[in-house]
Amino acid sequence: MTRAAFFDVDHTLTTSAGLFRFLSYWYAATGRPPHHSARERQRLKAMTAAGVSREETNRSYVGLYAGADRGLITRLARDWFRAELSAGGHFNEPVLSALHRHRAAGDLVVLVSGSLPALLEPLADQVGAHHILCTEPETDPATDTYTGRLVRRPHQPMIGRAKADAVRLFAAAHRIDLAASTAYGDHVSDAPLLETTGRGVRVGCDPVLRQLGARAGWGYLPGAPDPRPLPLPRPVAAAAARTPERLVP
Repeated sequence: MTRAAFFDVDHTLTTSAGLFRFLSYWYAATGRPPHHSARERQRLKAMTAAGVSREETNRSYVGLYAGADRGLITRLARDWFRAELSAGGHFNEPVLSALHRHRAAGDLVVLVSGSLPALLEPLADQVGAHHILCTEPETDPATDTYTGRLVRRPHQPMIGRAKADAVRLFAAAHRIDLAASTAYGDHVSDAPLLETTGRGVRVGCDPVLRQLGARAGWGYLPGAPDPRPLPLPRPVAAAAARTPERLVP
């Protein structure tokens, strides 16, 4: 059987919340002023503060893509990732080093994230990840635009216990020995993922994850430093940057 290393992404492998960073980049590229992305970010944060589950907050974020052209998002996501690399400081270096060690040892490297495929694929290419398990937005095949909903399959969105369930299913399909495998995460919602493998590694200082890790004997790596400011792009051509009218005030 094969060993694998499963990595949460935001604030674990990378220093920022990619969903929010890309939101700012996308809005700027499509000509919307900075306060639009700031407003949506504050709305989503307010949902979490009010006790709304991370799963529902994730669904609400995906709803922002309703009517967006899939090809445009894919292209902008790659531009955004290149901008992050150019700005520097995108990776949490201790975790990136651990990923490289797993690859060198012949382990499968799997990214497990609530983020979206378009945002994760450039990252996977950069670090040499073998697979991605993530939140998957639904696409209208007739228009190749996002519907604002998630695909109708299990483990959606890829948050909390859905990560652990998806990893178990993935392990069964790929003959992975979970007892010999490792998982990395930074938030208490990653605890089910870390409990799924024989070795868990908590990243950073989440107090509940620290308590769980002390009882379970998990390893530890430093948390991600603050990300560097990201230069925002100029708006792309209007014809290519068409956006849902409902998003434009």
